[in-house]
Amino acid sequence: MFQRRNKLPTSIMKTAYPRRLPAVGLLAWGLVALAGCAVAPVPQLKPPVPDAWRNAPAGVAPPTADLRGWWQALGDPQLNELIDHALQSNLDVAQAAERMRAARLLNRHAHDPYLPSLHGRTNDVIDPDTTASYFVAGFDAVWELPLFGAWQSGKRLSQGQLDAADAAVRGAQVSLVAEVSRRWIELRSAQQQARLLGDIGDALQEKLRLLKVREQLKLVSPLEVAHAEAELARAQAAMAEPQQTINSSAQQLAVLLGQPEPDPQWLQPGAQPQLGEWQLTTAPADMLRARPEIASAEADVLRAAGELGMSRADIYPHIGLGSSLQWSANIAANHRVHTGEAIFSYGPILDIPLFDWGQRVAAAHAKDHELRAAVLAYRQAVLQGVAEAETAMGDLEQLRGRETASQQAAQAVQSSTAALRKRAQLNLSSNLDMQDGLIEGHRAQLDVVSAIAARDLAYVALYKALGGAAMPNPPLPRSVD
Repeated sequence: MFQRRNKLPTSIMKTAYPRRLPAVGLLAWGLVALAGCAVAPVPQLKPPVPDAWRNAPAGVAPPTADLRGWWQALGDPQLNELIDHALQSNLDVAQAAERMRAARLLNRHAHDPYLPSLHGRTNDVIDPDTTASYFVAGFDAVWELPLFGAWQSGKRLSQGQLDAADAAVRGAQVSLVAEVSRRWIELRSAQQQARLLGDIGDALQEKLRLLKVREQLKLVSPLEVAHAEAELARAQAAMAEPQQTINSSAQQLAVLLGQPEPDPQWLQPGAQPQLGEWQLTTAPADMLRARPEIASAEADVLRAAGELGMSRADIYPHIGLGSSLQWSANIAANHRVHTGEAIFSYGPILDIPLFDWGQRVAAAHAKDHELRAAVLAYRQAVLQGVAEAETAMGDLEQLRGRETASQQAAQAVQSSTAALRKRAQLNLSSNLDMQDGLIEGHRAQLDVVSAIAARDLAYVALYKALGGAAMPNPPLPRSVD
């Protein structure tokens, strides 16, 4: 037999009379007020960016600039294809994209902890006189009210985490584009250097042969032959450096594109990417807001503000509503469960911090200091971005002058070599002089290749400092199943 209990109605909610409506409205207004109080304000972020770039070339226009597809100015279609491929296959970008997808899913449920929850439970209750044993089954429902700023602070915390994940994806893309461009520039430049060093070696080999002939004719001393041999040996030794660059750049490109081996086409010598007549024409200071490090620092400020709000909400009592419904059956007597033997209760839940209240206050003060630190970190990120952009902009302008001067020098040497060739055809100069002119011309071309590569790399460094990548929201790699 069931143990007799006081029966409770399945619902004890009564219809509120009109005279109770003002009280209900006052209670609702009070809950809304409690929900909004104690919200930590988000500090105003005023990045200390300059009004104008100090190292920008004269005549730079102030309108906004487009950071998308900046590498196309290098005029290399194969580089464009490599970057498109890398953005879809690079493993670092794929990892950051997966973390961003995880943060996005969690952000959609930022308020779920403040939704009503329902728990089912069972229990075997043994009566103290051991003459009866009860099986208890029931449900408990709890709804904690997001008061004292917990609702807004929870959303800020989740949004800050999502913004940080977005910034991480952007940072991975910016680093990837810059690294692919840099490795490709180094690869093609090293191939050109290897070709020119080979030409220099051939010219030195011919020069040494001619000097040995003259030595046999007693027209030159053995010392000149020894100098030529040493010069040839140095040229052959210099071939090792560009070959090492070719091998390492090709292998790193394979890693960046998510493949184990370099593409054989990369190892075939090709034209060197170069900016040509390109010049910086737009450089507004607000371009720095696209920099991933600054976006990440801004997300940290929002996240710290959310954590401060949550810690402040923990100082106050936790208020909620709860209800319970359970049935019991005497296992020893029978196995029937009477619905009339149900107990239903509901009412408010109040959790007041007492003995740990000081610890919660200290935690709130600590979060306030962390928020201030996040603001300072944001300012530091902006200053670092300004410094890197200024340095890269100055380097780019200086290296443009170096490239122009080296090209002018190479043209002068080329004119001199053409004159030597004409004199040799007229038997007015020796073939030995012609070899010296060829060697000088190849070395001048080496200087041009080095100057072009240095300017290209400074261009890459500038747009990396400015946060340039594919587009504001480029297609992300597919999720791995």
